Amino acid sequence: MRHITDAMIDAALTPADAQAVLRDALERLGRGEAAMQERIRTEAGGVKLSTLGAVIPGQSVAGAKVYTTIAGQFNFVILLFSTEDGRPLASLDAGAITRLRTAACSVIAARHLARPHARRLGLLGCGVQGQAHALQMSAAYALSGIRVFDPHAAADTIAMLQRRCGVPVERCATAEAAVADADIVVTASRSTEPLFRGEHLPAGCFVAAIGSSLPHTRELDDTALRRASRIAVEWKPQTLREAGDLVRAAPDALLPEGKLVELADLVTGHAPGRLGAEEITLYKSVGIGLQDVALAGLAWRRLACG
Repeated sequence: MRHITDAMIDAALTPADAQAVLRDALERLGRGEAAMQERIRTEAGGVKLSTLGAVIPGQSVAGAKVYTTIAGQFNFVILLFSTEDGRPLASLDAGAITRLRTAACSVIAARHLARPHARRLGLLGCGVQGQAHALQMSAAYALSGIRVFDPHAAADTIAMLQRRCGVPVERCATAEAAVADADIVVTASRSTEPLFRGEHLPAGCFVAAIGSSLPHTRELDDTALRRASRIAVEWKPQTLREAGDLVRAAPDALLPEGKLVELADLVTGHAPGRLGAEEITLYKSVGIGLQDVALAGLAWRRLACG
């Protein structure tokens, strides 16, 4: 059984590769041709062990991601199996896969929920995931600029991001300044409370909230949720248990019925995406096993089979 490292994955897979295989996996999920395990967290002595997995026969793989969380730091590994004969195929470092798949799914959601000619990105949180989202969004859309709010970002982060994205990047003193006039907003923080008041979201924007996956934390307030015409999630059974943005929301913030949809239903056309230019739309991500296993399977095929 081969071990595939983060460096090998970064060298072999592109964001476009990730978006393609994840879209295929979501289509299969939407047709009932794939299944998932919800994340299970076990904790003792300040050490947390989390597991989540998926079975995707149409991609010939099943597997699980297992990771530890200690003092807020994550260490990931994926175990991959064949659905044809059940044999173990590979173990994989999953840092690169987690970075790639999270941003790739935000781009997939944006294709259905953002305005097609989006030009301005507001980025709240400029860590690993924030940077990955800036890179993939700037490749997917002809951005004219990125505004960043992150009080903890290193001094050279803005210049580095501008070089990598190829568009002007401006540092903002407040979250409200970063979202002003934005077509796309990405929240990639570890905030436990809303980053800004929802009234500051401009009409017509799309928000990808990807920074929190714990029921006591949230990046968006009830006003932002109420103003949204559509809220897409990866998978309701897991998201409605984990996403504090939704768990802590007032009941009316998620109404009317049908406002909350799964990403697979958008991809398969079973649910409509954006219907009007002035709508505010949201995508709330917590990370699901389908994403990890699909991308791990692609890495295996690319590196071990050909």
